[in-house]
Amino acid sequence: MLYVCGMSTDNKTTITVESTIAAPAAKVWEYWTAPEHITQWCQASDDWHAPAAEQDLRAGGAFKTVMAAKDGSAAFDFTGVYTSVEAPRHIAYTIADGRQVSVTFTEQGATTRVTETFEPESINPPEMQQAGWQAILDNFRKYTESH
Repeated sequence: MLYVCGMSTDNKTTITVESTIAAPAAKVWEYWTAPEHITQWCQASDDWHAPAAEQDLRAGGAFKTVMAAKDGSAAFDFTGVYTSVEAPRHIAYTIADGRQVSVTFTEQGATTRVTETFEPESINPPEMQQAGWQAILDNFRKYTESH
């Protein structure tokens, strides 16, 4: 599901993507936060990958995920600092460019709903950003459910 929310309390537009994962919250949390799992699912398309990931999973801790085109034509570091970590329910962080992200994990019986809300950047159209973040979340769902 893709949708753009209205204005947040600080007058910044946010985008929310969601997915329901057929796994308990503890497993979803582990696969979302462990570097050895992040490198397996964190890409928006099959021609990209995440060759490295680092985590200091605590408020004030930093993270880095290297995202790269498999053909070597492009790469970037997705970095930021955690502002809130409440295992296994919620993570909030500030991306290096100052945008805010909030991820909520809601256990619903044998499934877990992952809701990710982020402030879009100003270079790419919001619809493109929605699609990219949703594709990554969909890859996460497929990876988690298959392991």
